[in-house]
Amino acid sequence: MANDLRLRVPTAADGMAVHELIAACPPLDTNSAYCNLVQCSHFAATSVVAEAGGTVAGFISGHRIPERPDTLFVWQVAVGESGRGRGLAGRMLDAIVDRPGNEWIQHMETTITEDNAASWKLFESFAGRRGATLERTVWFDRERHFNGSHDSEIRARIGPLSSPLLRAVGR
Repeated sequence: MANDLRLRVPTAADGMAVHELIAACPPLDTNSAYCNLVQCSHFAATSVVAEAGGTVAGFISGHRIPERPDTLFVWQVAVGESGRGRGLAGRMLDAIVDRPGNEWIQHMETTITEDNAASWKLFESFAGRRGATLERTVWFDRERHFNGSHDSEIRARIGPLSSPLLRAVGR
């Protein structure tokens, strides 16, 4: 997979493949196909598709938080079976942040359930690569926001992020 892997900006034509990928990655919450089409079009600049052999092998959706325009919110990270254990998710996060036009990203946020060790490892590793801190706070509470039907979502806030130029000179 590493030889033919391509990280790129998604397009609306990727929407259904992304929808199918997310459905094949439990316990990710599936959204409507229409939602994935909007993510691949309206939020393309802050999302990424990993393509291998013409197939969508990974996807990250993200968007700029309107009230904090220097912050990227990562909505979902999906890596298909063939891409797991290869550092693909981390490479996709880096691809979004390092993409020309995304220099405005100084912080990254996401929400993760407490027991999702793989996601915590991903975002802790990202913070480490960027020389940033990761702060945890309860964002959506199990009882208050989900009426007991979903585990609490913990907000991970990472930043400030070092720029690619600073990383290149070892800072």
